[in-house]
Amino acid sequence: MKELNHLSDIYNNYDTFVIDLWGVVHNGMALNPKAIEAIEQLENNSKKIVFLSNAPRPSSNVINFLLKMNMNRKYLLNVMTSGEAAMHAINKNKFGKSFFHLGPPRDTSVFEKVKDNRVDLESCDFILCTGLFDDHEDDLEYYRNYLKNHISKKLVCTNPDLTVHRGTVEELCAGSVAKVFEEIGGEVVYFGKPHKEIYKRCFGPNEKVLAIGDNLRTDIKGANNLKIDCIFITDGVHRNEFNNFSELNKLLGKYSVKANYFQKELKW
Repeated sequence: MKELNHLSDIYNNYDTFVIDLWGVVHNGMALNPKAIEAIEQLENNSKKIVFLSNAPRPSSNVINFLLKMNMNRKYLLNVMTSGEAAMHAINKNKFGKSFFHLGPPRDTSVFEKVKDNRVDLESCDFILCTGLFDDHEDDLEYYRNYLKNHISKKLVCTNPDLTVHRGTVEELCAGSVAKVFEEIGGEVVYFGKPHKEIYKRCFGPNEKVLAIGDNLRTDIKGANNLKIDCIFITDGVHRNEFNNFSELNKLLGKYSVKANYFQKELKW
């Protein structure tokens, strides 16, 4: 793995750039100016840009979120989210008809078309997990107890990420609940990175692709699964897991992944 000083040094080797959002382009509160400059330069050089996010909401919601942070709409032609992929499957009753929503109220857009099929936990065909309840947002033991009598049902996880940083504060994601569900014997169906299916919506078989992300479990693992080149952005979700760049290879070994390059932040 090499330190990459400038994306401009290698961009001409690739046709398509699959870029993570949270932790690369923004931190949940503001855009990263250096990342926006890199995106602008890729656009100016007629490169295909796909934003691939494990957000548990439809792509349109994420686009609106980015617009509110003053991101230019012209960069947002290709946005795919794990929530969008899950929504299509849920609308087709792929896991049954009735579901219980495990997550905060802000995530209801993912099942808007089938909201009448929402029922209680006892009655549901499957559990739709988009995150954690607002009143139990940092207590995973609560979910272990809450779900232990329902492991015969599938849990559909719309965000495989375990954690995310909102500004400087670490928050748990749906993937943490899904992990607990698996630990107590339940079966989880995941939508999003690192699972191969979502990448089919992002690029074709003959494109030279570079993936850029900060999450070793999802962004970099997904790139490895697809055998595509990748850049690991170090000042993201793993920022507190190493003290200096000499420890990075050990960190990647911990997660059983490989990266071609690393940057502290995405920079042209």
